[in-house]
Amino acid sequence: MVLKRQGLRFMGRMWPCSIGKGGIRADKREGDGATPVGVHRIVGLLYRPDRMARPTDWAVPIRPGDLWSDDPTHEDYNLMVRAPYPHSFEALRRGDRLYDLVLLTDWNWPRAEKGRGSAIFLHRWRRPGYPTEGCVAFRPDHLLRIAQLIRYETRLIVPASLI
Repeated sequence: MVLKRQGLRFMGRMWPCSIGKGGIRADKREGDGATPVGVHRIVGLLYRPDRMARPTDWAVPIRPGDLWSDDPTHEDYNLMVRAPYPHSFEALRRGDRLYDLVLLTDWNWPRAEKGRGSAIFLHRWRRPGYPTEGCVAFRPDHLLRIAQLIRYETRLIVPASLI
């Protein structure tokens, strides 16, 4: 997978997508809204079993109380945690449909550098062209198809400048 100006090049096709409101950055920091430059492995797939069938045999259900720590001062920074959790987090089980299907990358994971930025997901977009907080977002049916096509060695390549 290679991120381009027109979208994501994957499996011989261009998939329209949205990136972070902070653009592409080599010096990613927590809260900057940027999509980080680099080669990122796809390390997991989460889905909402109450909203969709299991998309692949390696998908893990998002349960009530599943959270993602985005608190750079805590030891669980950039890891999935469970409620109750007294530190800063992002809920994985959301009221909207953004995280019904989430591909996890290895950005700043599994041993996170404090403040370098938490999770970079591939998830559903709000609408075409609407920027994310740093993730890469897709049309729901495209995201599902991408999730079904991904293999163990799949990488997300984010170049320093989009061409």
